Amino acid sequence: MAKNQGGIGADAAQSTTALNPLMGINRQELLGAVAMLLRRTGTSPVASAKYAGRMAKEGAEILLGKSERAPDPRDRRFQDPAWTFNPFYKRGLQAYLAMQDHLHTWVDDLKLDELEQARAQFVMGMIIDAIAPTNSLAGNPMAQKRVIDSGGLSLIKGLQNAYNDMTKNGGMPSQVDKRPFKVGENLANTPGKVVWKNDLMELIQYTPTTEKVHKIPFLQIPPQINKFYASDLSPDKSFVRYILSQGIQTFIVSWANPQKENAHWGLQDYVDSLIQASEVIAQITGSKKLNVSGACSGGITTATFASTLAAAGDKRINALTFQVCVLDPRRDDSELGQIVSERSIEIARTWSRRQGILKGDDLARMFAWMRPNDLVWGYVINNYLMGQDPPPFDVLFWNADTTNLPAQLHSDYLDMSVFEPFANPGKFEFAGHKADLTKVKCDTFIVAGIKDHITPWKACYRTTKLVGAKNVKFVLSNSGHIQSLLNPPGNPKSKYFTNDDLSGTADEWAAAAKEVPGSWWVEWSTWLKEHSGPEKTAPKEQGSAAFPPLVDAPGEYVFG
Repeated sequence: MAKNQGGIGADAAQSTTALNPLMGINRQELLGAVAMLLRRTGTSPVASAKYAGRMAKEGAEILLGKSERAPDPRDRRFQDPAWTFNPFYKRGLQAYLAMQDHLHTWVDDLKLDELEQARAQFVMGMIIDAIAPTNSLAGNPMAQKRVIDSGGLSLIKGLQNAYNDMTKNGGMPSQVDKRPFKVGENLANTPGKVVWKNDLMELIQYTPTTEKVHKIPFLQIPPQINKFYASDLSPDKSFVRYILSQGIQTFIVSWANPQKENAHWGLQDYVDSLIQASEVIAQITGSKKLNVSGACSGGITTATFASTLAAAGDKRINALTFQVCVLDPRRDDSELGQIVSERSIEIARTWSRRQGILKGDDLARMFAWMRPNDLVWGYVINNYLMGQDPPPFDVLFWNADTTNLPAQLHSDYLDMSVFEPFANPGKFEFAGHKADLTKVKCDTFIVAGIKDHITPWKACYRTTKLVGAKNVKFVLSNSGHIQSLLNPPGNPKSKYFTNDDLSGTADEWAAAAKEVPGSWWVEWSTWLKEHSGPEKTAPKEQGSAAFPPLVDAPGEYVFG
């Protein structure tokens, strides 16, 4: 990446909103897990007493200065020298780490079933994170030094930040300073035109930047739960600008932000819109073929689009790309998946049907509490205790620019988790057809992120076994979820892994994979150009007589 943001901004960028929070975990079930732990404390007094005794014994060692406990060197909460050299803070830290260890071990030893165990550990982790000493002014030496250094002004600024978040941010600590960014000016500013639209989407055609372009155009399909311009952030990170520089005719979808009256919009409606958009692209470019890519949950829409066309014998898709996308979700893929039950999925479905939509702000809040240290407490410390503004980070500005999810699309996503249609080809009716990716024969490129906890790379690897293509390529970026997508050439730390043998398991693939320095964008663009046909003179205007330009990019829906 041309600019690498450190600190809490980088951590939060790894944790941008994705499909995971949609799968259905609710407040009642988490409170139920707390109640269950309290009951176990009463019904297992011997076990509870055993761990209380162990904690008391270690507490005595800590007080006497005999404890060797130390924090993980990567935990930035405890990097201030006071945690090492100040006896008071050192002992407080060791007591906290001891309590953390003993409580998790206690939960492990409770006789719980697998689902109860996962939920209990999840809730215990949230509780332990919340009571970390760094989350209070008295327990945070950096914050206390900040008060002294600023003459108390940091406290005033912290109170102002807290008030602003209570009144303007739904009570959640702000993750980004939004003031430096404006969509259409310094973000999403690649020249282009909206050449077609319906209620669900705008289709943007970008202005070529080369004299020659390849004949077969390219369409990028973003997630419905985020704005499209993750692909067109600041110019130095713009995926769109890079594609254009390679001589590719580039189109992208900008989804409308649904309201309650759009609750009926489902995956089939989105696919129908893509079919119409692909026909518009064919008319504008004169190409009967189209290369398509989908990112994150947009990859689910892309896979459904490809499966629908294949079921009809339609071969308009020439090549497919899936970016950090899981098409065969399993509960053991992530911590969240392990605490979701069929009952919680149905509760989530019923709730969204009653509301009509899942609000984007609610989704963002839900996801933040899935990773509270990165997305909640880190900002409590920064914004309130330290009295600092959150970082001005373009990725986090995009992530905070939320969209709603219609109830029917949410229900379709839940069906994917329950029935696993792509892992059971031809068995389930999904989005108006019998889903079967084995009928999708076009060449396929799949990219995943080795540090991605949202769409874990081993889950992404399973897509290699789902598609019917003979030629499938899988590459593994060394980054997290969003950094794997925003990976332009030029970052000396970038690297990825590749291995043409996809016959084995993910672990077997990784064991034999070759490390390649640089950005996977370069290898992908070479692959894409090989699938984009001969070159022709770049069009001077966007659209056509039948589909004249409507408005300038980034369009109107992006502001909805």
